[in-house]
Amino acid sequence: MTNLKWTALAIAGLVASQVQAQTPAPLPIPFGDSLAQAATPLAVGPEGLSGPGATVLSEAVAASRYVLIGESHLSREIPAFTTQICRLMAPSGLTAMAVEIGPEAARVVNAHMRAPDREAQIGAFMRSHPDAMAFFNGADEGRMAADCAAAAGSDFSLWGLDQEFLGASGHLLEQMLAADPGPLARAEIESLMTLERASTRAALESGSPGDLFLFTVTDEALDKARLAVAQDGGARVQALFEGLSETHAIYHASQAQEGDPNGRRARLMKRTLAAHLQAHPGARVLMKFGAWHGYKSLNPLNQRDLGAFVAERADGEGEKSLHVIVLGARGSEASYNGVGREAAVQAFDVMTSEDADWRKDVTLARRADMAPQDWILVDLRKLRTRAVETYTPEWRQLVLGYDIALLAPTLTATRFLGAPEKTAP
Repeated sequence: MTNLKWTALAIAGLVASQVQAQTPAPLPIPFGDSLAQAATPLAVGPEGLSGPGATVLSEAVAASRYVLIGESHLSREIPAFTTQICRLMAPSGLTAMAVEIGPEAARVVNAHMRAPDREAQIGAFMRSHPDAMAFFNGADEGRMAADCAAAAGSDFSLWGLDQEFLGASGHLLEQMLAADPGPLARAEIESLMTLERASTRAALESGSPGDLFLFTVTDEALDKARLAVAQDGGARVQALFEGLSETHAIYHASQAQEGDPNGRRARLMKRTLAAHLQAHPGARVLMKFGAWHGYKSLNPLNQRDLGAFVAERADGEGEKSLHVIVLGARGSEASYNGVGREAAVQAFDVMTSEDADWRKDVTLARRADMAPQDWILVDLRKLRTRAVETYTPEWRQLVLGYDIALLAPTLTATRFLGAPEKTAP
């Protein structure tokens, strides 16, 4: 009887599979139609977010413990948008914002972001320590940090996960001396400080980061200092020296195009985030990094970066992470312009580029009833269907790597604090 029962089930399954095989699969919806269905307007203003896209975004943020924004750097508009995300998260708890700067740079920003004259204080720090900080030497990033701190409360702080920036060595060495090392370590740190001052003067004159200490100091000088720091530097000095050494190693590998500097950066950021989360159980965190760091799958460098780590950690905790990519369609963008220099500013328009770019498709999908100043929100989760295999490689990677894509109609370059308005040619 048992054999007859299983035989009947097998025959029924075979018949069902044959019927299913003979039933034609529904034709896939053309990608343009799917994109139009997933796209909705979002109004972004000082008073907050509004429009249909605001509902989508608010619900997604509310459901998430970790919210990661992947951006193009150094704009005015994306920090202002991020402030609105802070305000969405704060009522339910916002522990910190993890950002793409080093731990010591974050310590500087945390010390000044609640001050009424924060711009003057950060500007003075940058003049004393040229290129010691990335991104948060921009006026708009500082305003964002202050506004997020005001919304989230007194316990909120920035977590710097990255290596320190190109010119950070002077500040790191000063902090080592301030930590009161023993005589052996102090002598070596002061020796490095002499080299650092000379290299900074040369870099300011030339504008070349290659003249900075992190690129000119020898391995022998660092190794000698490392031995002394290990002997009588103390825990704080040893931690600072480790940060200096890791930063030096990453930049040298990148300059020589050897090893895996991008992977090394990603692993550093993962370790640092894990340490913060261990120290703050249950933390709810907003993260803001360059777009390639935020993919929950392999990124365009075919690496598992911070976004993949966050997505997996959230899954393991039974929590949700939300990955949002934010770029602009046109406007002006800032870029690094040399040691101690104001940012270089260039105009851009994605529609004039010859490269494949998802922003072109979204721009063309803008509905006639959208206001010119509206952002376009694309709910990529709606595109994550069986049809994903038919998408272009770029769209497939985007849909699998992010949950929501936002396209601002215009971005405007930020200004740097502490840099001269104009520099000699």
